[in-house]
Amino acid sequence: MKKITLFIAGIALLGGLVTAQDTMYVHQQGGTITSIAVNKIDSIVFYKAVITTSLLGTVTDYEGNSYKTVTLGTQTWMAENLKVTKYNDGITILNVTDNTTWSNLTTGAVCTYNNTTNADSIRTYGRLYNWYAVNTGKLCPTGWHVPSDAEWSTLDAYLNANGYDYDGSTTDDEIAKSMASTVGWTSYSQTGTIGNNPTTNNKSGFTALPGGYSCWSGAFGHIGYDSYWWSSNEYDTGYAYDRYLLYSNDYLNSNYSSKIDGFSVRCLRN
Repeated sequence: MKKITLFIAGIALLGGLVTAQDTMYVHQQGGTITSIAVNKIDSIVFYKAVITTSLLGTVTDYEGNSYKTVTLGTQTWMAENLKVTKYNDGITILNVTDNTTWSNLTTGAVCTYNNTTNADSIRTYGRLYNWYAVNTGKLCPTGWHVPSDAEWSTLDAYLNANGYDYDGSTTDDEIAKSMASTVGWTSYSQTGTIGNNPTTNNKSGFTALPGGYSCWSGAFGHIGYDSYWWSSNEYDTGYAYDRYLLYSNDYLNSNYSSKIDGFSVRCLRN
């Protein structure tokens, strides 16, 4: 009797021309084999596997800080904000705590929100970098990079097309809740926004936290309300593209900001 092998969703089914006395064997990944008498089978229904959680991993930066990662479509992102204080060639990034000095920078620099030295806060929210640090091309671990504006758009399009809108639709680009963490966000009443019932956030595993920012003047603001991340693309000589989430919005915002602003950074695998 001729037999054929079908591989569906990681399960091998041996079948073909069968009689009531035959046995069907189900070969699963890992070596498990299940035998089923054919005369006990009324029908076979194949279901496509539905992936509700993304593939998770880790990456380590130059200083040994470890970050969770998440794979979404063809991209693998850090699922935490960068917190490194050295470029990937070992050179220390200039740490600036003075507002006047920060506002006059034309080279790479790093700070923490309100210049905190609290290890738990830095571990949670990461550090803030000006765009000149991004532009060195050495901020992320080797094999990773700061995403371009187009790569941010790829993430946005993937989440929208694959049901990550807060209501499961694929047409309205309401993906903010799926990107935001379940904790730390200021409450907001409007349905679909990050701050509305945040326990339902983070369907994607991106785990965005509202780490705030340092503006061009060196002043800090909006922790608990917003997340800002740089892209690698400049807008003009004084500005560069960024993306951000607001507690009161249901979408991923696109903008351009002063290169002197201090924003968070998420790295993307090459």
